[in-house]
Amino acid sequence: MTDNTFDEEQQRYLKGVTAGLHIARGVPGMTGLTTGKRLRPDDFHSQARIRAQAMGGELTSQEQAKADLNPNDMWNEMVQLANAGEYPKGDDVFLMKGRGMFYVAPNQDSYMCRLRMPGGIFSSHQFRAVADLADTYGGGYTHVTTRANLQIREIGPKDPINVLTGLADVGLVVQGSGGDNIRNITGSPLAGIDPDELIDVTPYCKQMHHHILNHRELYGLPRKFNIAFDGGGRISALEGTNDIGFSAVMPKADGPLPRRPYFRIGLGGITGHKDFARDTGVMLKPEECVPVAHAVLHVFLANGDRTSRDKARLKYVLDRWGFDKFMREVQKQLPFTLRRYPLSRCEARHPVEKAGHIGIHDHGDDKQYVGIVLPVGKLTIPQMHGLADLADRYADSKMRTTVWQNLLLGNVDKSDMNALVSGIEQLGLHVNASPARTGMVACTGSFGCKFANAETKGNALKLVDHLEAKLDLDEPLNIHMTGCPNSCAQHYVGDIGLLGARVADPEADDPEEADQVDGFHVYIGGGYESEEGIARELATSIPVVHLNAYLENLLGLYLEERQDGERFVAFARRQEIDDLRKRLAERSDKAAAAQGESEERAYSEAEAQADTPEEVKTERDDAATDDYDRTPDEAEAAQDGQRTG
Repeated sequence: MTDNTFDEEQQRYLKGVTAGLHIARGVPGMTGLTTGKRLRPDDFHSQARIRAQAMGGELTSQEQAKADLNPNDMWNEMVQLANAGEYPKGDDVFLMKGRGMFYVAPNQDSYMCRLRMPGGIFSSHQFRAVADLADTYGGGYTHVTTRANLQIREIGPKDPINVLTGLADVGLVVQGSGGDNIRNITGSPLAGIDPDELIDVTPYCKQMHHHILNHRELYGLPRKFNIAFDGGGRISALEGTNDIGFSAVMPKADGPLPRRPYFRIGLGGITGHKDFARDTGVMLKPEECVPVAHAVLHVFLANGDRTSRDKARLKYVLDRWGFDKFMREVQKQLPFTLRRYPLSRCEARHPVEKAGHIGIHDHGDDKQYVGIVLPVGKLTIPQMHGLADLADRYADSKMRTTVWQNLLLGNVDKSDMNALVSGIEQLGLHVNASPARTGMVACTGSFGCKFANAETKGNALKLVDHLEAKLDLDEPLNIHMTGCPNSCAQHYVGDIGLLGARVADPEADDPEEADQVDGFHVYIGGGYESEEGIARELATSIPVVHLNAYLENLLGLYLEERQDGERFVAFARRQEIDDLRKRLAERSDKAAAAQGESEERAYSEAEAQADTPEEVKTERDDAATDDYDRTPDEAEAAQDGQRTG
């Protein structure tokens, strides 16, 4: 009798029974399940998969692929593919992401390599090495990502091993930078030099990074996982958007805890699913952060959903269990007692400077830092080498990438800042920008991502150019443009969020036969830190050819109606959406009518100023019409007239 004699429900029941028997009896490779011995790293995941099947679930194809071959063990397969000059197929495409190599066809028939650098702070030596690898094996550029990281794109089929070994030679290990793993550990970009920070988070970012690299069981989670450390300074690490967010706090003077920095832990941030990390009520000493993160990860890997990719993130375990149950399970993993402490007994966070990542700023001891504008995160090879040279000459040889897709150079003597800025400008880059350009964030988009519904980086730059030409914005403004619902650019936390969509071509002759073109849904009123909130949908399916005018209209209305010193996020949040849509439509109609009247008036004035008699104008127009515009008979008549004349 074969499986084909059972219907789907019966097959699922039999798999569950079989899995339950495996748990009861022990299975090959599952040492410790029933004997009490220590589990091997892969056993934790095997146990979780068996449990999911025992409950009647069906593993996702990705879970089955990880069960068949741990992505950490892909090296031989990767070498074979490179030697043959071939790209991966099937499950190997997914598994290779765990080694930092993404085959991004069909958008680009090549690999993208995503790096990992704790806190986003590279040495100038590492920065040059990445530039050289991108020049030799990639497309001659890199992208700064929304996790304060770097990507090398357009890597050919023969070169992934060359890139990985070249990165390893300078201390850059990319294992786990993709797939169902813990992504790059982000931190405050000014860590160690920020005069407003409570604590330098660099050591804790590094500890977390190396802890992950040396714990095999922390790879192959139910789904990807993000961790961030925020030191409480000028520039936010956006820790609230992470699965685990560590936020530095200072206990108030009238409380029982000493006045020294602690970290509060928030869990479940995933703004693409409209959720920020929520405070757990737990206060941690800095040295407790990594052990607690390890415990959270173990609870997640054991209980995350391995049967549905859509419900596999940590948020959904928390939704299913509640925070109290989840934290009780975390406590069971720890040798010390978690410290409960009210958030109200902690001092408020130092205000975030929304434009603090761009321009020149003091940071004490006659020192300054400069935030460099990068066009939606793109850097050429000469720019990377030039910036590394400038960092060595005038700064502290550290290249500080940010979640805003730009770069900071710090510890610059004030006396050297003019020379540094001059060097930056000679590279074709700038340190000052309009509010729109300062706050523009864009994911890779359809240029290099198969999930994207629209091109983002190019459209983002066109939008910024348009807004700068049309409006005089004077308050910080974050515009986040993302290509798909995965929300790598976190559109829900922007003052304005733009989500890529496929829409009918508005310029098609026949709407029913129109091609699908780039478009965007528009969201307003998102924010982070003290302005934390999820943006609300304002408009859907705006064709990209109309997007610039639409946002010009929206921001123009804001400038007209804002209250004294009101930022856009506050303006957006006090709006009733339907009423705002109506006012925007009326304003757009008035603008169109005014434009039409202006054009008609200009035409009339030109006619009035003309002193050419009508018959002369007719003769002039005829003379301007060449034979290409005439019928054969008209052309022959014109030639006869010329001969007669």
